[in-house]
Amino acid sequence: MIFTGRRKGRTSLIPDTADPPPPEPDAPLPSETTNFAHNSERQFAKLLDFYQIEWEYEPRSFDIGWDREGVPNQRFRPDFYLPQYDTYIEITTLNQKLVTKKNRKVRLLRELYPDVKCKIFYQRDYLDLLIKYGLERPSQDTAALGATPIPEAGASGGGFGDLLAPDSQAQSK
Repeated sequence: MIFTGRRKGRTSLIPDTADPPPPEPDAPLPSETTNFAHNSERQFAKLLDFYQIEWEYEPRSFDIGWDREGVPNQRFRPDFYLPQYDTYIEITTLNQKLVTKKNRKVRLLRELYPDVKCKIFYQRDYLDLLIKYGLERPSQDTAALGATPIPEAGASGGGFGDLLAPDSQAQSK
């Protein structure tokens, strides 16, 4: 898969070709065989599958807190890892209290593991994806997940790739 280069200083995830090759017949997509905690994660995975971007769901946890004896007592497990971009993705579409906790965890991750890249997708980022690619509205109800449309090939712009651009807070290697 060939990806476009940099656009306005950001790496784009949108392939150079308008139509990605079709998946193998009868082969389920990874997003169809993974148990997600929230519908927002499933929607994001479907978009990654559509653009054939390799991903892993919650593949690793990072120690970010220790007790007085040095035993880890707090961990952070980002939602996705994108090997092609060596980047972890945390999706947060819930209430502000949880957003604040996730921001704190990502800040600690960046301080303790400066070589690890992690991007938070906030509710506005997630909603932008839903609107741009015609996915279903936000819901944490995982019972009605079968009717999600696939984005149209050749969707205009590079918004998806733009959302993966490093945060202004991100530390460089």
